[in-house]
Amino acid sequence: MKSAIKVLLAEDHTIVRNGIIALLDDEPNIKIVADAKNGHEVLDYLNSGIQTDVVLTDINMPDMNGIELISNLRTNFPDVKICVLTMLDDEKHVNQSLDAGASGYLLKNVNIAEIIFAIKQITLGYKYICTGISLKLLSQINLRINTGSAHLKSDVEVSKREIEILGLIAQGYTNSEIAEKLFTSKRTIEGNRQNLLEKTGTKNTAALVNFVVRNRIID
Repeated sequence: MKSAIKVLLAEDHTIVRNGIIALLDDEPNIKIVADAKNGHEVLDYLNSGIQTDVVLTDINMPDMNGIELISNLRTNFPDVKICVLTMLDDEKHVNQSLDAGASGYLLKNVNIAEIIFAIKQITLGYKYICTGISLKLLSQINLRINTGSAHLKSDVEVSKREIEILGLIAQGYTNSEIAEKLFTSKRTIEGNRQNLLEKTGTKNTAALVNFVVRNRIID
């Protein structure tokens, strides 16, 4: 039998922390091994010998915040995956978290199913950015394009149509549904999607959005 994914939770608000624990306790494939109020407590647990696969952490915490924790973990516990769970939905904190070494970024308004999915994805070695963040960032990119203020900052060329397709993918639409919305064929959408993955060297949609954000392809 496959062992459960071990998770160490860092969240300074007791009610929120207990709520997350209660929700994740119902998931048989995930085990909360410890919970902490700040980054220092996370490091104390790990230094004491507690083993974890994933650290699920807030950003705004006292003494040692999430960004500082992520950097410390990347240096001292490089095998531990990190997923941010926060209320902060601005591009600056998303970039800071990913640049520091986080593999996932979730907003606290996501449902428990998405938290579980993200934990499983990053454990497998993928990146995951929640739909809410993806849509907001893509909307900002679209706005820049539509107002004529967009310019490429990378050798990767992403067209307005490709950004439009990426936005629909992020909303969960299938290739067939996207084709119907854009009045084109499913095969065309499949081709566009594959081209985006090949252009950016990414493996899936979450990694593709992550690439766009981190490399600031559109400014």
